[in-house]
Amino acid sequence: MADSSSPPTNQLAATTLDEVPKANFSDRVPIRSIISRPDGGSGLAGSKARVGGWVKTGRKADKDAFAFLEINDGSCAGNLQVIVEAALGELGQLVPTGTCVVFDGHLKLPPSGTKQKIELRADKVLHVGPVDPAKYPLPKMRLTLEFLRDFVHLRSRTNTISAVARIRNALAYATHTFFNKEGFLYVHTPIVTTSDCEGAGEMFQVTTLLSEAERLEKEFLQNPPPSEADVEVARFVVQEKGEVVSQLKAAKASKQEIGAAVDQLKKAKESFAKVEERSKLKPGIPRKDDGKVDYGKDFFARQAFLTVSGQLQVESYVCALSSVYTFGPTFRAENSHTSRHLAEFWMVEPEIAFAELKDDMNCAEAYVKFMCQWLLDNCLEDMEFMADKFDKGCIDRLKLVASTPFIRVTYTEAVELLEDAVKNGKKFENEVKWGIDLASEHERYLTEVKFQKPVIVYNYPKDIKAFYMRLNDDLKTVAAMDVLVPKVGELIGGSQREERCDVIQTRIKEMGLPIEPYEWYLDLRRYGTVKHAGFGLGFERMILFATGLENIRDVIPFPRYPGRADL
Repeated sequence: MADSSSPPTNQLAATTLDEVPKANFSDRVPIRSIISRPDGGSGLAGSKARVGGWVKTGRKADKDAFAFLEINDGSCAGNLQVIVEAALGELGQLVPTGTCVVFDGHLKLPPSGTKQKIELRADKVLHVGPVDPAKYPLPKMRLTLEFLRDFVHLRSRTNTISAVARIRNALAYATHTFFNKEGFLYVHTPIVTTSDCEGAGEMFQVTTLLSEAERLEKEFLQNPPPSEADVEVARFVVQEKGEVVSQLKAAKASKQEIGAAVDQLKKAKESFAKVEERSKLKPGIPRKDDGKVDYGKDFFARQAFLTVSGQLQVESYVCALSSVYTFGPTFRAENSHTSRHLAEFWMVEPEIAFAELKDDMNCAEAYVKFMCQWLLDNCLEDMEFMADKFDKGCIDRLKLVASTPFIRVTYTEAVELLEDAVKNGKKFENEVKWGIDLASEHERYLTEVKFQKPVIVYNYPKDIKAFYMRLNDDLKTVAAMDVLVPKVGELIGGSQREERCDVIQTRIKEMGLPIEPYEWYLDLRRYGTVKHAGFGLGFERMILFATGLENIRDVIPFPRYPGRADL
């Protein structure tokens, strides 16, 4: 922030100034619309503006006659300098980092030689959301990303996390733009599912059995279940009421008397049914005779989970609408604490009908290129921030991927290249041999060292891939592909799907999975089967690749991982 040569004065009459247009749905001018203009905002000098934001830095000057504030409203990476005279309000309340402020003022050119192109001279203080500097957990100093994870509700106020939020937003917008432009329909797939797409079994279970068991235990303490004697009493009352009805009918009593007796019998039967049913309730999780949990008593009347992928469900739509995609949260109950794993993460999963593996690879390459170019065209300021603070090569990496044809090699060729590297002295922590699932170090070697550009590896061994991937004619490999990029390794995993019903049934059995939960999936092959292909992109991995950040917990607003689910 630059000092003026003398204390500021409001030299222009507010009534003579043009007013900068406010946001459509907010009573202030977004800072982005001022400072992100090609002229840096200098062309707005002399205009009135109402601005609001949070103080990044603030200090009093000229013996507390006025204060310099740099405020940011999240609309862009840059800050707007605001100069406030002491006559407008208590400056001590305005300068602490984190304070929310709203001002009416006029835009003015700063003294020559200063960094900013425009500044606001405050005419009126409209709002102050004060902060106690002694208690505010995000002081004006460089804070580690690890520290900020303990304050996920406040960390979006930092330069880094707000930049990541805008980059994430840009990539989401680019995703919808790309697929809409290519004629894909956006399908919302369920978060609660009864299918395990990956067959890995690491899924979060969705159940009300635990809460229902706790409810019953509390209820039994307050109102114990009926005893056998209580049941017998209720049964005796039914018999007694039944005999009364029989006697009245035998005596040819009036319809009114018989009707009243029948009503009493019905009530006795209803009461008996409730008593008998409640007497069978037992505390704890309901179980079958063989001791297994009785999921028939659960909310969905069967076992249910949080989805690990929307792929299987969206395939039902690709077999009718031809080109579809889903984009939503997925979940994996993997007890992993690495910098590359989350328990909740987002996936982009397109499916294409009348398509083979080569079409799938072409779509994946075009999509990744589109996103990289989108960030260069629409989010360059935030990317420049990431390049300055975290990864000097992140912009060059985006340019490389956006402009370079992806290398394509078979899995077998990739393993041979890795084996050659080992022979030439390269050391990997994980063994290299045909049949392994390539580790991140193998993937990064191929894309960062061997080819120095994105690589698509395809035709993987069937034993390391999912049941739904199409079996190749060699019966050893499947038509699967992974897109590998510098920095993160695997960015996309996809395949041509197995459209032959008999083959996929065999594959399900080979994987040791039950057929019953996948009968609906097999119906897609039984009735009007079609060749189709698709892939999944880990959205957070794309953000890691773009920003150069090291930990996936820093590129999702509210990270969930073992031991942590804040907010």
